[in-house]
Amino acid sequence: MIIAGEYIELRIGVTLGISTMAAAALGNIVSDVSGLGLAGYVESLTTKLGFEGPQLNSSQLQMTRTVIATNLGRAFGIVLGCFIGMFPLLLYKEPVNEHIDNEQNVNEQAV
Repeated sequence: MIIAGEYIELRIGVTLGISTMAAAALGNIVSDVSGLGLAGYVESLTTKLGFEGPQLNSSQLQMTRTVIATNLGRAFGIVLGCFIGMFPLLLYKEPVNEHIDNEQNVNEQAV
C-alpha cells in the first residue's frame, strides 16, 4: 500500500492534481484488491502447513459465536496485513527537497 500510494502520488497524482490523501486512498484500493486476490493463496498455504478450517453446518455458521469469531479473525488478518504492508517504511529514505533547504539558508542569512 505504501509503495503503491507513493507511486500514485508522485506519478499519477502530479499529473491529475490529486491530494496526498486521495493518493493514499487509491493506494489503499490497490492494497485491498491485492489482498482479495491473494486470499486464496494464503488459504492454500495454511492448508499445506497443516491448518484446517472447521467443518460446520449451516446452523453452526449462523451462531453468534461463530460470526464473532469469524469477524475477529478477519480483523486480525487485516491488522497483520497492514503491519506487513508497513515493512517498506523501514527501507524508505525521505527525498531531500533542495528548494526548502535553500529557502531556510536564505532566511538564516537574512537574520
